[in-house]
Amino acid sequence: MSGLNKGIRKAELAVKWDPSPAGRPPTDLDIVAATYLSADPYGEPAYVVHFDSRSPDGTIYLNRDSTDGKGFGWDEIMTLELYRLDSRYARVVGGVVIQQHTGRRTFVDVLNPALRLRDGYTVLAENDFGGVLGSTAATVAEFVRDDSGEWTFRPGIHGYDTDPAGFARLMGGPRDS
Repeated sequence: MSGLNKGIRKAELAVKWDPSPAGRPPTDLDIVAATYLSADPYGEPAYVVHFDSRSPDGTIYLNRDSTDGKGFGWDEIMTLELYRLDSRYARVVGGVVIQQHTGRRTFVDVLNPALRLRDGYTVLAENDFGGVLGSTAATVAEFVRDDSGEWTFRPGIHGYDTDPAGFARLMGGPRDS
């Protein structure tokens, strides 16, 4: 029966949060995804996709972007068409980073943050960032291509204390756990 399994083909990563209270600077969360080559799956990303970019082949793109959490429902949504990624890519890591334009902010400073990761209608993960409240960024999804070429999801949220540029460099490194 394992020959019938197609793995994860198309994932959707969504994030939402409530706007900052009146008189406070807006809170801006951003979804970031990075791809890693088979030759160096934990090294430098081959490319990074964020609010001002998309993947060179159009397989990873941001559908919705919010700079203040005033969207309806999910404020930011990124689509990852894993089935279309070239075979030279072995890993894709997704994360969420808090912009630091108006001073240092961590997830404890964000009102009602939430994330949802789906494969079609199947929810792979939901989280409120409760385990990384002191962090300024977090990896929230890791997809790995297996020997048969199918993509699998590795759950887990890992927090970081860094700015957006630093996060893009650190997010794909090896994990202790």
